[in-house]
Amino acid sequence: MERKNFMGLIICLCLFISGFFLHGNIGLYFNLAGILIVVGGTLGATLISFRLKRLEILYKVLQRSYRTRVKEPHEIVEILVDLSVKSRLRGLLSLQEDEGETSILFLRRALGFLIDGYPTHQIKEILSTEMYFFKSRRYESERVLRTMAEICPSFGLVGSVVGLIGMLAGVGDQSVILATLPIALTSTLYGVVFANFLFLPLASRIRERTDRELLLQKIIMEGTIAIASKLNPRVLEMKLKSFLTPSLRKGRLVSLERIQKKFKVKAREAPNSCSTSMTAMRQAGGA
Repeated sequence: MERKNFMGLIICLCLFISGFFLHGNIGLYFNLAGILIVVGGTLGATLISFRLKRLEILYKVLQRSYRTRVKEPHEIVEILVDLSVKSRLRGLLSLQEDEGETSILFLRRALGFLIDGYPTHQIKEILSTEMYFFKSRRYESERVLRTMAEICPSFGLVGSVVGLIGMLAGVGDQSVILATLPIALTSTLYGVVFANFLFLPLASRIRERTDRELLLQKIIMEGTIAIASKLNPRVLEMKLKSFLTPSLRKGRLVSLERIQKKFKVKAREAPNSCSTSMTAMRQAGGA
């Protein structure tokens, strides 16, 4: 989780919990029987609805969504533009050096297809298929959490009914009524809180993470196809920047100065040895 999000969550939790303190002892809102009914019922219904393997996948997806950082779109655009320039200067086979360094599996696979000489229509078809099933798998994980959010309030109601039955059975016995009344009231509270403060936010987190990763995959696919088609790096930069917000489109990624610094190409070299590379560099830089 990002540091700002974590700090905001701590502040909001403090505000949320302080609301329980204002009107009495917070211990009044804790009831073990109510928690067991809601948590046990929700988990049991989830196990009936989904395979255990699906729940393990959900755990891994949630773990990754909070522990691993997703690259920003402008970082991916910069990587792809650099790869396009490099392929012009040194050829497609030089991209093998970058294939093992990329931290994104989707980008690494796309580079592999590019280096192996796959036709552009095959690259697009394979990557589009992978994007489709990636989205489907993430949707399944999100569906598990949304199902739990739907089930949870119902078991809160079950706990309330259990408490009411105990109260009716103990009519005339004040001790029985006092023991069962908290179950009837707190169970509904637990069901609503777990659904809206835990399961639905986690499902929204998976949806937000999935949308971000799909955007990156779309940029990578378009960039890879453009590199395979030998599109001019300046045109590629303009095309990929259309995925970015206006505030992130500033600056030029394709310029002679940046290319010389990035790829350690000298401004003047012997014409017999590097004339081809310098011509490609000028074309890449738009000179």
